[in-house]
Amino acid sequence: MIYIYAFLVGGLLCAVGQVLIDFTKLTPARILTAYVVSGVILGGLGIYGKLKDISGCGATVPLTGFGSLMAEGVRNEIADKGFLGIFTGGLTAGAGGIAAAMLFAVLASLAFRSSARS
Repeated sequence: MIYIYAFLVGGLLCAVGQVLIDFTKLTPARILTAYVVSGVILGGLGIYGKLKDISGCGATVPLTGFGSLMAEGVRNEIADKGFLGIFTGGLTAGAGGIAAAMLFAVLASLAFRSSARS
């Protein structure tokens, strides 16, 4: 049953993004930023954690899941280190994903050439 919930939640998040691209004048960068910020807000309020419990990777893989991960990291670091955790928590929690994205970007830049011409 979790597979169905993962499909429905992940599909709904993607469908909302597609509707925003098709029917608004928002740029993809603004939509992606809105997804991360909404994940931070919902994660900070504790709502996104319940959604992750129900749907698993359907909620953790999209960008809202990254925002929720950052909020959870800040909450944990504040509990451990106090005020300093506000500044370190999000980066500590998201370090693995950020490092993987950077690594794959470098590998892609080495494997492929840009076709842009002057």
